[in-house]
Amino acid sequence: MTSLDEARALLREFPVVDGHNDLPWALREQVAYDLGARDIAGDQGAHLHTDLPRLREGGVGAQYWSVYVRSDLPDAVPATLEQIDCVTRLIERYPAELAPALTAADMEAARAAGRIASLMGAEGGHSIANSLGTLRGLYALGVRYMTLTHNDNVDWADSATDEPKAGGLTAFGREVVREMNRLGMLVDLSHVAATTMRDALDTTSAPVIFSHSSSRAVCDHPRNIPDDVLERLPANGGMAMVTFVPKFVLQAAVDWTAAADDNMRAHGLHHLDTSEAGMKVHREFEERHPRPVATVSTVADHLDHMREAAGIDHLGIGGDYDGTAFTPDGLNDVSGYPNLIAELLDRGWSKPDLAKLTWQNAVRVLGAAEDVAREERAARPASHATIGSLDG
Repeated sequence: MTSLDEARALLREFPVVDGHNDLPWALREQVAYDLGARDIAGDQGAHLHTDLPRLREGGVGAQYWSVYVRSDLPDAVPATLEQIDCVTRLIERYPAELAPALTAADMEAARAAGRIASLMGAEGGHSIANSLGTLRGLYALGVRYMTLTHNDNVDWADSATDEPKAGGLTAFGREVVREMNRLGMLVDLSHVAATTMRDALDTTSAPVIFSHSSSRAVCDHPRNIPDDVLERLPANGGMAMVTFVPKFVLQAAVDWTAAADDNMRAHGLHHLDTSEAGMKVHREFEERHPRPVATVSTVADHLDHMREAAGIDHLGIGGDYDGTAFTPDGLNDVSGYPNLIAELLDRGWSKPDLAKLTWQNAVRVLGAAEDVAREERAARPASHATIGSLDG
């Protein structure tokens, strides 16, 4: 049996929990949420990284669908609600394949039924518009993690890719974290500044996650996780879910991407634009300047290091499919996860350790957040704090 055969066999028992997939945003951008125009029951490889056949081929058993909206949108809250509606309609459209999931028990039930557990994560604190009531509303609608920032700061937290303003978390930012703990919503520290990571770890009573981040020691990009933060995950109980985005995992791609982003802006486009027009500009730039290519081995290098820093109980996978213009060779779309598992098998990772990486750690972390929430809700009521009362 080859390593790839072994990987596929392992994933049949312990499928991948992927921490971050931007399919809902891609559906907004490409077809204005016309799910019939991008019927993921069939091959959408010309348009998307994600469809149901390739999720099955990739051994995915649970997916956190990102309900991301851009931080510069003036109507971020209703736009986030539209993203949630998109996920809800996907689950309703494909009930034999997708199962709604709110809890760790739901994830296990979906696995037992052979369906893909579908959870939601909000990407960026701008989606709550400085309102704890809105945060609670997102939780009530099924959102089970929130990334504290996206690429820009929010009023109460610093982003990894913006100029520091708060110095990490403000007093209101710490209250957001505590209220997320009380709800049972995972605190996601991808995209945030290292100061925000440390402040959140100092504040939280529940495990945190990094839904799609890699190692800063391996690739020096501010979106990645410093070793001192990785080393705190065992005490916290949280997990870091390695991402596949070449510009975060390969140093040569970091430099190339900076030039490509400048080119997008020169054409009047947002640097994250994955529309057909945006991809055309990307392709033309790449023809003139061939991009450095990440591989499965590049991602495995991050996992090897993150395992040394945090331990096997604190690792997972968050590919960021349909949220990136480029992917590593061998991880071209959601069908590629077996290639990564095969690479790790070849590097000597044991099957029990790989089961933790793919399935068990993510289920444990969500269950632990639920346990904390039960204690917190019994101990105190919902917070009535406002940003003005704490940071004004």
